[in-house]
Amino acid sequence: MTFNAARDRSGTKLSCRLLSVCGFGTPQWDRVVVTLVPRAAQRSNRLAADRRALTDIPTSTGSFSLVTLELGPDDKRMRLRYAGMCRLCGQVIAAGVEAIYERGTKTVRCLDCVPITTAPEPGTAGGSARREYERRRDNREQRIRTDHPKLGGLILALSDAPQSTKAWESGAVGEELMALRLADLPDTFRVLHDRRIPGTRANIDHIAVGPSGVWVIDAKRYVGKRPTLQVEGGLFRPRVESLRIGGRDGSKLVHGVQSQVERVAAALAEEPPHITGVLCFLEADWPLIGGSFAVEDVQVLWPRLLVKRMVEAPPRVLDIDSVHEHIARSFPSAA
Repeated sequence: MTFNAARDRSGTKLSCRLLSVCGFGTPQWDRVVVTLVPRAAQRSNRLAADRRALTDIPTSTGSFSLVTLELGPDDKRMRLRYAGMCRLCGQVIAAGVEAIYERGTKTVRCLDCVPITTAPEPGTAGGSARREYERRRDNREQRIRTDHPKLGGLILALSDAPQSTKAWESGAVGEELMALRLADLPDTFRVLHDRRIPGTRANIDHIAVGPSGVWVIDAKRYVGKRPTLQVEGGLFRPRVESLRIGGRDGSKLVHGVQSQVERVAAALAEEPPHITGVLCFLEADWPLIGGSFAVEDVQVLWPRLLVKRMVEAPPRVLDIDSVHEHIARSFPSAA
């Protein structure tokens, strides 16, 4: 949102004229008032807003937070037919008084009360892959030093870790590099890293939610190898597309992304937004012209092009913060 703001004499309130909105739909207010709340008072539930969106901003009198007026998707402002009790402060709300009805919990709260919530933890990119690499590396070192007490250090210095161990380190580096590139996205996007898939040992590298929808991203670091699209069949046989990486079959990677997309869609079953599955290859041998393609509805490209497409893709109708929070709950951080 863009505001034209003026501070009042007390220095604690900003009278703001809404100039533009990044999103969709018609705003509920064309004029809002925001209150600067000292950090020490943030624990209080009695904040003058219907729903809190906190952003630290510097002022001449210290560090404050910005509180915006915004009703949540499950909140409804209404005049009560019957008396009720605010679930936050316990104050009795008389019949006929305006209050916020929370559909999700079927409770009411005062207009001046707002639930204290925290933003979902974004997670640590490559965290689980790096832990697995370190576990394998340490186990190998301990095993060699136990079997060869005198020569263990020399053996470790002259030998490399198995490829199966180094693959975990390479994967962790790829996810970390991908996270750095995703940091270039506008602040209208919300990004989650290294999310655990409940009931499995698998994880999703990155999930981004923004105006262009939900993006499920699997980062792959295949140094010097070229991803290509192989097409078989045609006039007399069914057309079959497959991913090749340096000449080797990469269908397993495509199916893995498809499975992740299905799981995210199932978690958002009530109102599934547009979801795009992506295989993003880092440090690969991409051609100077072209190179990106789609196979079985999975986009195959490199980080810079991915960010460009995420930003330029047609806008979708979705509540970005709500979808972001829902996905964060459904797929907790693997840390």
